[in-house]
Amino acid sequence: MPTEQKIAAVEEMETLLKDSTAVYFADFSGIDVPTFTNLRRQLHAENVTFTVVKNRLAKIAAANAGIEGLGDALSGPTGMVCANDDPVAPARLLSKFAEDADGKPKVKLGYLDGTVYVEEQVEKLAKLPTREVLLTQVVTGLQSPISGLAFCLSGILQGLVGTIQAVADKKKNEGGE
Repeated sequence: MPTEQKIAAVEEMETLLKDSTAVYFADFSGIDVPTFTNLRRQLHAENVTFTVVKNRLAKIAAANAGIEGLGDALSGPTGMVCANDDPVAPARLLSKFAEDADGKPKVKLGYLDGTVYVEEQVEKLAKLPTREVLLTQVVTGLQSPISGLAFCLSGILQGLVGTIQAVADKKKNEGGE
């Protein structure tokens, strides 16, 4: 029979799964406490929440939230990392942290926009530029053709003004003689 504590834990996980922009499941075993504390600080700085989950309860919460395909990841020690703002920030942080900490934590899978991403796909997500960089690239891409058009039109107008000025000078010289 489920206890009130377990029911509350399932409801909390279900809420996190529904409200987060992205959710990642990772194996945090083998990480010492100071290293783990450092990781939690980095996650918190990016507005990312971390929760150690009981796999059986997480499976129930996922089913209640209407999320399928998480069963394989929910075995062994599991931590649930939830993004509140940037959906790729946790993948980027976990990947960078794993590079510096002998491959730990190991991301099992990610859930983003209704799609389950396996470990290799999460690594690709982690390599995406930040939202700000992508927006800058879009603005630059849009600005470049407009700047080119303005430059061309400016050149055409300068040529036209020069031609009109030359005609006016010629007429002035013809009329003055």
